[in-house]
Amino acid sequence: MKCIALALALTPLAGAAAADCAGQPGICEISGGEYHIALPEGAQRPVPVVMFLHGYGGSGAGTMGNSRMVDALKARGYAVIAPNATRRRNGNRSWVFFPGWEGRDEAAFLRDVMADAGDRFGVSKTDTVLAGFSAGGFMVNYLACSNPGDFEGYASISGGFWRPQPESCAAPVRLFHTHGWADKTVPLEGRYLGGKQFQQGDINAGLELWRDTNGCETHAPDKAWQDGTVLRRRWVCGEGADIEFALFPGGHTVPNGWADLMLDWFEAN
Repeated sequence: MKCIALALALTPLAGAAAADCAGQPGICEISGGEYHIALPEGAQRPVPVVMFLHGYGGSGAGTMGNSRMVDALKARGYAVIAPNATRRRNGNRSWVFFPGWEGRDEAAFLRDVMADAGDRFGVSKTDTVLAGFSAGGFMVNYLACSNPGDFEGYASISGGFWRPQPESCAAPVRLFHTHGWADKTVPLEGRYLGGKQFQQGDINAGLELWRDTNGCETHAPDKAWQDGTVLRRRWVCGEGADIEFALFPGGHTVPNGWADLMLDWFEAN
């Protein structure tokens, strides 16, 4: 398990934003777990929302500590929800994303978080993005595959599928995948973990599965361009079925400017 911990470790995040329950001290608690939430100033209900899943060994408080990302999302009028994963056998928090693992029903838990936040804080049930980094990014992919209707958009950073990856997914999705060219923790080609007990999958193989799921007529992108140092590719395969891939020159991290990049994509359709 030590190798898995290293493979999915959460990169330290900048800033020291308050981690609380919409301005109230402490954490929001529901029967299945805990979450933090931050609301934008002056937002009218229902408030659009980005739920962000932390990486291995991280926490919702750590997500909220990334003030640069959280402030950028709030500045665009979005609430930010940061749930806690459960603690695994080695004491670190992580998500139960791989089929066959024992633990919390994550899809049900995140639906309960959204329902609770909607009732208590007026967040939208339709203008929703599920995003995540590293282990949280893997969780995003698996939930998008098995429960595509739970969120309007899905945004994964440095996470795809593990081998064997799913043979098919339930329905088309809107997916924004961001990855670092120099990522050694989750390489684009994948790698073995835990003495070859587990294998991260190839990111491009995962994108091929998404193109098949979305019914794309061709694997060639509809558009490929460079935005500063970020290389971008896009497939538009029908209503509610688009994929964008943003490849930045860094490593295993949430890149600067990701919040605006992702929301520009989400709001354009």
